[in-house]
Amino acid sequence: MLEKHRQQLIIEILEHSQFASVRSLTQQLNASEATIRRDITKMSKRGEITKIRGGAEVINEEKTKKQISSTSFSIDKTKREKTKKLIARRAVDLCSDGDSIIINGGSSTYMMGEYLSKLQLNILTNSFVLANYITENSDNQVSLPGGEIYREQGIILSSYESDTTENYRGSMMFMGTPGLGEFGVMESDPLLIRSEQKLKKQTEKLVILADSTKLGQHSNFIFCPLSEVDILITDSNADPSLIKKFESQNIEVLVVDAID
Repeated sequence: MLEKHRQQLIIEILEHSQFASVRSLTQQLNASEATIRRDITKMSKRGEITKIRGGAEVINEEKTKKQISSTSFSIDKTKREKTKKLIARRAVDLCSDGDSIIINGGSSTYMMGEYLSKLQLNILTNSFVLANYITENSDNQVSLPGGEIYREQGIILSSYESDTTENYRGSMMFMGTPGLGEFGVMESDPLLIRSEQKLKKQTEKLVILADSTKLGQHSNFIFCPLSEVDILITDSNADPSLIKKFESQNIEVLVVDAID
């Protein structure tokens, strides 16, 4: 990760939590303690953050209150970013002008935004960051479900049964996942599952975007079994035996080259 990018993420982390230890920052940014300490020293000298014993803290708390972006989402986007972009581009290749599609929130599906600008689609998404990007960079028609903004995940969720989702119909639903294994498509939170299952009911095909590090991984919650997955898009570092298992479940597996 470039120094400038890493230091921007440090600012976002501090704006979200006011304080972060050196150890926490090394874990979140996958960097050494020496690197993080150097970053903190440089940023402190520039007046961007306050250096304190064992870590750093935010300077401007008012900025924190106004923040609408999500720190974890920003960090997730940087992990295997080049490969995720190839997966996202392959996902967009499945779409044609005039299609109505559903895109679930997440760092992998967010990458689709860059490639959607060449198409004319009707898009329902629960990702407010993706919706903002698409409306600013394309002529696609974008719809959002009703609900509350969850900044950490960068999505909109509703605890109510009626949130306008039931009025939409899509040919495909695109979603990422923290893990895909023998038990199915994994998810990290039951509230997310409820929202995503409502979206899935409104579509004909489920397309999973999952880089090779997600394959074979497990989580506490299952979104759906493998039998409900139609297409998996992953990268060439994927274990061939896992790909065969997915194909044996009648899942079409599309593989892009891994480049990072």
